[in-house]
Amino acid sequence: MGRTSRAREGRRVPDGFWPHPRLARREALQVGAIGLLGLGSNHLAGLHTSHAREPDGAAAGGSARKCIFIFLSGGLAQHESFDMKPEASDDVRGEFRPIATQTPGLQICEHLPLLAARSEQWALCRSLTHSSNEHSAGHHIMLTGRSTLPVGFQPNAPSRSDSPSIAAIGSRALAELGLHSSTNLPPAAVLPERLVHNSGRVIPGQHAGEMGPAFDPWMIEASPFAAKSYGAYPTFSFDHQNRGEADERVFQAPQLTVPHGLGLNELNGRLALLDTLERQRRRLDAFAETQQFDRHRQTAIDLLTDDAVHQALNVTQADDRTLDHYGRNAFGWSLLMARRLVRSGVRLVQVNLGNDETWDTHGNAFPHLKDSLLPPTDRAVSALLDDLAATGELDETLVVMASEFGRTPKITLLEKHYDKPGRDHWGAAQSVWFAGGGVRGGTVIGSTDDQGGYPRDQPVTPENFAATIYDALGIPATAVWRDAENRPHQIYHGQPIAGLT
Repeated sequence: MGRTSRAREGRRVPDGFWPHPRLARREALQVGAIGLLGLGSNHLAGLHTSHAREPDGAAAGGSARKCIFIFLSGGLAQHESFDMKPEASDDVRGEFRPIATQTPGLQICEHLPLLAARSEQWALCRSLTHSSNEHSAGHHIMLTGRSTLPVGFQPNAPSRSDSPSIAAIGSRALAELGLHSSTNLPPAAVLPERLVHNSGRVIPGQHAGEMGPAFDPWMIEASPFAAKSYGAYPTFSFDHQNRGEADERVFQAPQLTVPHGLGLNELNGRLALLDTLERQRRRLDAFAETQQFDRHRQTAIDLLTDDAVHQALNVTQADDRTLDHYGRNAFGWSLLMARRLVRSGVRLVQVNLGNDETWDTHGNAFPHLKDSLLPPTDRAVSALLDDLAATGELDETLVVMASEFGRTPKITLLEKHYDKPGRDHWGAAQSVWFAGGGVRGGTVIGSTDDQGGYPRDQPVTPENFAATIYDALGIPATAVWRDAENRPHQIYHGQPIAGLT
């Protein structure tokens, strides 16, 4: 990094560290005022960095890059996607057959033909492993990149003792290290919905956890919650138990009102109230500091009113060619939104392709994967690759795709709930997919045993997975985040996956 230690408030700041921003009383007033716009202070880079170190040199590995993190909540079956076992017994190999890709010797599922034709642009890690077979724990592990659950972890509810998510850490690090240059967009976003269990509880691992609510990632709510409908609606909607309930969800560009429901038509009234707070603040602060507050407030207004931002989110109104390319469904719209946000300046976008349990194929697995899950994923991810490659952005944009875990080697039938068989949860092995950002296309990292149950060689951890994302974003390996007591917390807990680039 080539950084030097600096003194701040009489203390030496170690190389690679940055201090936690401490809010004075007047800054707390600023944060409250920004909250009236319907935005948390985490959405304003200025509030993050007003007391942070300025970087002295370039980020590790050269210029910082971008990442789109595609998360398949529920657990993608490795046997039905990227690690097929055609020579295994019937109760292991399943119904699908492998097809050749453009890479000699590399085969994937027959229901991913578009990705097969683009294999020289992507790589696989078939040996990612962790110890949990439970949804909430698995989500926390993979969304935070931490194999060990925090003390007191509660699977039924997020907690501020949880580890911070990859999206939250990326957002904070990019802002505080000066690696994010956009003036009216946050460094990171999560879309098109937060992950919610079908009971209505929010899944742990999605927010900033112990870093505090000020650093929660920007959640873009474009997809309404549905307890019994899954997949890429409206054209690929399904129910795991085939209960036949109608899916009437509508995917639409949200008003930028997160998280407190402020509509654009209410903006003038809210700004009038802000003006009152500002007049009060002038009595307390110097003119220069008031000008700084004006800039922060303008950033919030820009986020709400900028035409480019709204165009990036209003994906359902894209031209016919683009819609046909990505797919006119929730998966296609979500990846198109991610692509537009990255192009607009957001550095890290997590895309949830399906809410909690969409990929939880305990039963009716083969028809649902064949007809409802793999086709829209194949089309949308391939379109994203084409789009990024056509503009030359694929080299600087890492695209990753993972789940909270894989699925069991043996096929099972839960007759009480399902008509047809599927597979259960399996943390011991999953296939993780990578493209762009310098990834060597056609590469396969690691392998599993003959049944696809355990890594045979080159085991990879969630810590390695998270480090791969941080490294692609240009976050240095020595970087930490600091808590309210100024204690340092490491960002990297492992090395980036070896052999991908």
